Formats: sequence, C-alpha cells, structure tokens
Amino acid sequence: MPRVTAACLLLVFQMTLVSVVAGPAGGPGFRNGIWRAYLIRKDGNQIVFNFEVKDSAGKKILYIRNAGERLLIDNITLAGDSVLIRMPFYESQLRAVLTPDGNLDGAWIVHTADAWRSTPFRAEYGEKYRFLTGKPVRLHDVTGRWAAVFRNPNGSDSTFRVGEFQQEGPRVTGTFLDAGGDLRYLEGVVNGDSLKLSAFDGTHAYYFTAKVDGDSLSGGQLFSGPTGYAVWGAVKNANAHLEDQFAMTHWNKDVPFTFSFKDIDGNPVSLSDDRFKGKVVLVQIMGSWCPNCMDETRFLSGFYNEYRSKGVEIVSLAYERSTDFARSQNSLRTFQQRFNVQYPMLITGVAVGDPQRSQKTLPQLESIVNFPTTIFVGKDGHIVKIHTGFSGPGTGMHYEDQKKEFYDTVNGLLAAN
Repeated sequence: MPRVTAACLLLVFQMTLVSVVAGPAGGPGFRNGIWRAYLIRKDGNQIVFNFEVKDSAGKKILYIRNAGERLLIDNITLAGDSVLIRMPFYESQLRAVLTPDGNLDGAWIVHTADAWRSTPFRAEYGEKYRFLTGKPVRLHDVTGRWAAVFRNPNGSDSTFRVGEFQQEGPRVTGTFLDAGGDLRYLEGVVNGDSLKLSAFDGTHAYYFTAKVDGDSLSGGQLFSGPTGYAVWGAVKNANAHLEDQFAMTHWNKDVPFTFSFKDIDGNPVSLSDDRFKGKVVLVQIMGSWCPNCMDETRFLSGFYNEYRSKGVEIVSLAYERSTDFARSQNSLRTFQQRFNVQYPMLITGVAVGDPQRSQKTLPQLESIVNFPTTIFVGKDGHIVKIHTGFSGPGTGMHYEDQKKEFYDTVNGLLAAN
C-alpha cells in the first residue's frame, strides 16, 4: 500500500467520523495488544516507542509505554480504515490508516505556534520489543549516575545533564536530569557496546545512541522530534549534580509580588484577591505543552487537596504556544480536567516563545529560566523562594527529595508569623 501523506490524512479526517471498529475490507481492525511504533525522520533515523490497545467501557483506549510510565489515551476515533488518536494535551495527535495487514501508516501531527507540523508515523501490531538485542560478546552495565554534556553539532552551545540509569540484563531504563527537571521516562537496551534509549509522550520524542566503554559513553547522538539533533558524551560520576534549583531564578525582593490575568473561564484573578490574602501561595509558571509541568501539576493537585484547609493557595500561570485566548483556553481546560485541578489556572496571553515573556507578565522576576518554575509566596505577599524545574517520578529519589523540599518549605512558611 502506498504511504499515506499527512495532507491526505487531514483530508480524510475532515469527513464526518463515525465510531466503528471495522478495518479495511477483508482486513483486521484496530486490534488489542502491544504495538511497536516509530516516527520516521528525514535523516532516516527512527524514534521508537510502544503502546498497548485495550477495550474499555465499549470503546478503544491505549497506553503509551515508556519504562514505568503508562500514559492513558482515551480519545480515539475509528472510521472505516482511519484511526485518529488525540493526545490528552500538547495539541498533538496521531492520524493513520489501517493497512490490509492490520498495521498503521500515517503521521504524528503537532500544532505549533502558527502551523501544523507533521512527521511520518508507522506502527506494527504484535511487536513487543523496542530495540532488538543479539547475544552480546560482552554485556556492559550502565547502571549508575553519569555526568553528560550535550552540544550542538557546531559546538556553539552546550547543556549539562545528569544521567541516571538502571540496567537488568540488556534492558535499560532511566532519565537525564537538567535545569527543567528531567527528560522523563527513557527506555532502551545495551547491545554489545551500543546504548540505545528512546521515549515518546505526545510532545517530546527522543532517540539516544552512544558507545559504552567502561565508565564512559562516547560518540553519543540525540535525535529529537522531526529535526532536532545534538551530540553528547558522558562519564560515570557518582557525585554528578545540577545547580541548586532554588538558586537559578532571581527576583526583586523590595516589592510585594503581584499579577492579574484571566482564568480559563475569562474571569480576572489577581494575587491581591481576598482568597490569597494572609495565606501561603504557590505560583506555578507552566504550559500545557510541557511534560515536566504535567508531572508537577499531578503532584500539586494532590498537594492542594491536602493543604488547602491549612491556609495554602495555589495558582497556575500558563504560557501557551500562541496568544490566541480560545486556543489556550481549550488546551488548558483539557490539562485541568485530566489532573482534576481545583485551584485557578490563569492564561497570561503571552506565548512561551516570546523573549520578553517575563518583562511583559512578571517584571518582578529577572527572567523565567525554565518551565515549570514554582514561586513560594509568604503570608505578607513577598516572594520567599523560587524553585526552577521539576524532577518527575521517573527520577526516583530525586522526585521524593523534591517533594520533601516542597512540604518542608510550605510548612515553614505556615509556621512563620
């Protein structure tokens, strides 16, 4: 069957969609079970991931699988041989057709700031592996902590990250931590002296390769999204660490913290409103496009339910991909519903890509260094601490240590006069 272009798929899905489960004439439908999927970049490299399809309450759902994460996707529309898989957030979707042999052929489509970006996508039914492994002559073990440096190919820019991996047999799981928190759940293999890791969550798509040589990882390459590329290397270092995340964002300490934006329903909300007066307030700088913000929102939603009665308020300030309020409203509402967020979520109206985003919205801050950023405001309305980034549950003990820091900080502010 000829490969279906993204343009053709968009045309197909402009038709009225009727929920059916039949596949192409004489072929299987969208079958339950494990699938191996991959995004096909123009340079020929494939970003691989797995998902599992199930039936639930009379409809199809699937879970995208990355290491210990199972990301639920429950908005799937089937029409004849067409399959539309809408991600729960990120303005992202997989559009495909079922081939006669029951596989999927289509595109991963993401709504960027001003356009739709398309990357070819395929999925094969019944393939449970992520990367093939042969019988290695020597099995290297990458378990441990690694000091890693990522660079643009021309060497003009570099990023320091801390890699943390666990290996059982050839299978490797782990993540890289950086100023934004972490690159979430990575999964792959060591095959001989070759390390391969990948992840896909609807907005970020990663494929890492490197050569393992004892306590070093060399010749590393990172393929991200449709076109992103970086080179990297790492050395094993049990003491590798990042900059203190409470010391990365600076602010004007002489004035009370203030802002006023519209919430999801279009109502103005200000930090000077009665609901915030005399309370400890956590202000989350975030975006519905941001996976680390997703991890933090899941945590903050539960934290708010626990601490609301103790005199704590939380409010989110969203910087979306565009300045269109209706579009931002739709994306943020889906995010709010998925995590059952009970605190206000405000739309700043300034795009995340605006280089003057902090000056236009929060001039008390020197800059917004990364997403998410959490601002701890004392009962007197002044900023006490700012935490940059969020290390999600895929980081293990770092996640637990970070949660303890949040609890300790808030308890200390509640106890203060």
